[in-house]
Amino acid sequence: MTIEERLENMEREVGRVKRRNRWLLGAILVLLGGLVAPGVFKTMITPVQAQVAGMSKEIRARVIHTKGIVIEDENGKICAGLAAGEFGPHLVLFDEKGAVRARLAADTDGPGLSLYDEKGPSRAALTVGKDGPSLTLDDENGEIRAALIASKDGPGLTLYDEKGYYRAGLDLSKDGSTLLLLDENRNPRAALCVSKDGPWLSLNDEKGNARFAAGKTELESPDGKTIEYPESSLILFGPDGKVIWSAIK
Repeated sequence: MTIEERLENMEREVGRVKRRNRWLLGAILVLLGGLVAPGVFKTMITPVQAQVAGMSKEIRARVIHTKGIVIEDENGKICAGLAAGEFGPHLVLFDEKGAVRARLAADTDGPGLSLYDEKGPSRAALTVGKDGPSLTLDDENGEIRAALIASKDGPGLTLYDEKGYYRAGLDLSKDGSTLLLLDENRNPRAALCVSKDGPWLSLNDEKGNARFAAGKTELESPDGKTIEYPESSLILFGPDGKVIWSAIK
């Protein structure tokens, strides 16, 4: 699998995590807020316990149905909600204005923690899925700007622009480590790799075609034969992809 293919797989995984977080948050809010409360109960704690925990002496919990509970402060504002449904148990924490600030879930795809800013968008998410753990960091518009994934093939880091397209990727696998840089059109412009065969560097034009290569490189000649260049090689390519100059030591 090439570095481009691995980064594309990482991008798809990050998108899946993002869609999952948005869907689960909407589902849990409907579950917690869309039903009439059939009962309220209060639990008293000692002053010492309250002081240690930094909370009120009284905990107000409201059962909204057989699978959900909300916790209120002394003014009746909802501080937290706990629910369990077909997507698994979820805990949601609200701030003093009633905005969601954190969500902890353990659903069928694995556990996950999402953090939100005061305006609503998710700013960070930590999940553990079938392919391994992932951490995503978002901007103020909820767009992914950085993602760190540790899959079975190895760890990878991707950076995204304001449009949500990845622009840089760092990948580590059993075949080696690679740094890939892309332009605003998502064309790879530079790649640096250290593999078991040695290091190599490639610089591409705006169409993604190689224009410069250094290090051990394999090229296909016009007659279909494979030409192997050693580690101490410099190669320049023309716009048509043909070698126009090379130096080999």
